[in-house]
Amino acid sequence: MNETTKTASLRSALDELRSWWAVNVIGQVDQIEVTERRREEGKLSEHYLFMTVMSGGIAILGLLLSSPAVVIGAMLLSPLMGPIMGLGFALAIGDWNWLKQSIRTLLIGSVMAVLLCACLVFLSPIQTVTSEIAARTRPNLFDLFVALFSALAGAYAMIRGREGAIVGVAIATALMPPLAVVGFGLATWNWPVFSGALLLFVTNFITIALTAFGMAKLYGFRNALSARNTMFQNIAVATVFVALAVPLAFSLQRIAWETNAQRIVRTEIRDQFDGRSQLDLLEIDFAAAPVGIHAVVFTPVLRPGVEAGLSAALSQRLGEEVRLDLVQYEVGTNDSAAERAQLSSARAREEREASARIQALAVRLALAAGVASEDVLIDEARRRALVRAKRLEGASLATYRALELRIAGSEPDWTIELIPPAMPLDATIAVEDGEPDAGSVSLVQWAALRLDRGVVLTGPSTEAEAAAEALREAGVAVEVRAGGAPLRAGWAVQEE
Repeated sequence: MNETTKTASLRSALDELRSWWAVNVIGQVDQIEVTERRREEGKLSEHYLFMTVMSGGIAILGLLLSSPAVVIGAMLLSPLMGPIMGLGFALAIGDWNWLKQSIRTLLIGSVMAVLLCACLVFLSPIQTVTSEIAARTRPNLFDLFVALFSALAGAYAMIRGREGAIVGVAIATALMPPLAVVGFGLATWNWPVFSGALLLFVTNFITIALTAFGMAKLYGFRNALSARNTMFQNIAVATVFVALAVPLAFSLQRIAWETNAQRIVRTEIRDQFDGRSQLDLLEIDFAAAPVGIHAVVFTPVLRPGVEAGLSAALSQRLGEEVRLDLVQYEVGTNDSAAERAQLSSARAREEREASARIQALAVRLALAAGVASEDVLIDEARRRALVRAKRLEGASLATYRALELRIAGSEPDWTIELIPPAMPLDATIAVEDGEPDAGSVSLVQWAALRLDRGVVLTGPSTEAEAAAEALREAGVAVEVRAGGAPLRAGWAVQEE
């Protein structure tokens, strides 16, 4: 078979494939119905704004609590898929008005969500960068793939008329958590967090919009489906493409550099040891300055002093200063020795992770108490943490107790004690059907135990005795004095 015949056969096969695609795929899609449905879902409405803001609020709470389950709950509510998919379809058919509407809808909803998240963080006593927040501050190749595959699934489901809540969750996975982290960075004036999360949001948003555009083109959506495409609209669409490509190109460049840097670091470390050695762990913190590298190597022959030369070589190849932490474990050449060394390494990692969790707990308690983290007492063996709080303007005993309960709720295996500053006790204990309110009694009990003070109850004798009995059972010294309603609690010895 000569070259001409091969070319003709290939051209014929391609023509048959195009014909089949046009008839059996594109021909089965009601493009007008799909387009109108996308227009309707991308409109700015009360439902869209409310659900976007509520989704953002739930997302930031989940991120502050480091709770993936709460973050997933936020994704279930997020309606961001509508305007972003609408943007991609509008680009595909050249509808300038629809494009402007989609951008406006997305921008207003996103800004409102960011502002609500910033307000919640600003008012929250917890403003620590948790692991869930940190994970959304540096875009990487996997984040890009999440956005890409989410967009492919979403666009296909919409075109084929099979969209549903699961597709919306897939889109929200790539967009709502980074948007909430933008609000966190704004509230805490943390530029690395703010800029990193914003870059991740923009990168994912661009990826989803352009993927929807490509899928719409693939399924034959054309300009004829919308109003006549003017020259101005063509120029505007081209401008949008260029504007979207700039941050995406920057993000992809950084992603490519970090991917290549990981390969370089891995290769350089392995080259320092013989073929029997094994690189067990490699962690690189690109956000640190200098770049932090932690590695664990199992080797039959230890190489003391290798770190200095390796650090210099990595700095030269990466073009950035690095800080290398290289741990070497001497092992034999048999499998059992390697397994013992791996177990030892795993235990060491667990100890480091436990130390990091304890440090994070100390920081949270210090923030709540208004003191330095060094003032927090940690008893790791008994899993007990204690801190004496400074007086905070406007804070009552109930405020300090709420702070303690919030931290204790996130650390169920620890005993958390936040001792409030010395302050007067002048609490009213509500009474209902002759029984003192359990919540009011519990607050008095907590304050007395934390400050090691006795309590005086003044009020109707029956009600006062009932409250006194509950306090005595908890170990509080109580004196009862007859008096009129309401039932009140004060310190046994007044502060000087």
